[in-house]
Amino acid sequence: MLAVLAGPAIVEAGLYCSKETVADLPCRWRGLLNDLRMLRSTAVRPANGVPLSPLRDLYETEAARLRELRKAGKLSADEYADLGAYLIRLGEIEPALEVLREGHRRHSDHFAIAANLGTAWQVYGDLNQAAEALRLAVESAPEALRPVEELHLRLVESRRREPPGVQRPDDLFGIDLLHGNFQPGVVDEPRLARLPKEAVAHVQRLALALPNDPRLLWLIGELAHASGDVQIASEVFDLCVSQYGLNDPVLRTRRLAARSAAEKWRAEGGGSRAEHEKHQARFQPKSRRALLVRTFDPSSLPPVDPQGVNPLPWGLLGETDVSRRFPPGFPPRLKELNDLQVSLHGFMQPLTEDTELTALLLVEYPTGCWYCEMPEITGIVLVELKEGSSVAYTRNQVRVTGRLVLNAADPEGFLYTIRDARVVEAD
Repeated sequence: MLAVLAGPAIVEAGLYCSKETVADLPCRWRGLLNDLRMLRSTAVRPANGVPLSPLRDLYETEAARLRELRKAGKLSADEYADLGAYLIRLGEIEPALEVLREGHRRHSDHFAIAANLGTAWQVYGDLNQAAEALRLAVESAPEALRPVEELHLRLVESRRREPPGVQRPDDLFGIDLLHGNFQPGVVDEPRLARLPKEAVAHVQRLALALPNDPRLLWLIGELAHASGDVQIASEVFDLCVSQYGLNDPVLRTRRLAARSAAEKWRAEGGGSRAEHEKHQARFQPKSRRALLVRTFDPSSLPPVDPQGVNPLPWGLLGETDVSRRFPPGFPPRLKELNDLQVSLHGFMQPLTEDTELTALLLVEYPTGCWYCEMPEITGIVLVELKEGSSVAYTRNQVRVTGRLVLNAADPEGFLYTIRDARVVEAD
């Protein structure tokens, strides 16, 4: 679940602002992919007034506030960096460049302004200007952040020297991850041993700064594959081809091989505890998600309708206080919804191996290995279908409608149950 920040912090990933921070990295691959999806969607304008990313409203509000301060000539150095970062996230790259260049003229030794300016120039497509700004960022970076900034500069300098049209992952560590026989699902121990200790964490940080960079995404797929996670590798390779249009023949070959291996993995019981125990030592994440930022505002919801179907956002479930073991502290809005009809979107997690389900778990995002990627207890809903009915298992997103029941009495049970439920594939 997305965590609540206690105060301002920065993203240690080449893009810095006070509304974002990262957990200890590396995080789980699934958590990273979910955060990258959210960041990519932040730049997409809302359809029918509903933003695809919960971050968009937050960043638009902050950007508007800081723009007013800029008009009044009251922006501090940190606020210049913030405004530039928000505009980059919102896809407004030219206004971001204007703000950050102005901030750099006024605060030439400010690290976050220089780093954000380098990221903005890179997204804009001017690698010469990006390298110049990133060199300044490296010089002024705090010691803890310098390795990531140096890696970012290495990436930009490498791309400056390349011929046009290169699609393959950047060789950031002197290891050709594409060399040799590709064996999906087989841990590449020699390459893993040669990678620097913080390689995965630093690449994840760069990806947070550049969530729309397909070559970084391909690199993430290769790192996931090298650590034995064929499920994540398959999804990433597919995204590189289907969403970003990468047509490198090596990628297409690896995509088909990884997809076949992932399908076989699932058919043979992939995600079982035994499978989990086989690979858990190969990649040990320090956190579930990379981004820690509060994106849910209960006041944005419509009034509770005792007679109708009420939306149940995952963010509201995440407001439950589980700091003491039991009973949980349900937020007031959730208490109002108890025993009422609710509607929730999510993904199925079967309780048995049956393909026809009378009960299931619902989670916000799909999982590969349940033991590695299991959500927090506040991110799991037990769904019990109406008596005599069942639903076929699907990996697609579904919409569940039914009666919400909160559990404040049984410490061994799930916190939330939706009873007499109807499950259909989401629109």
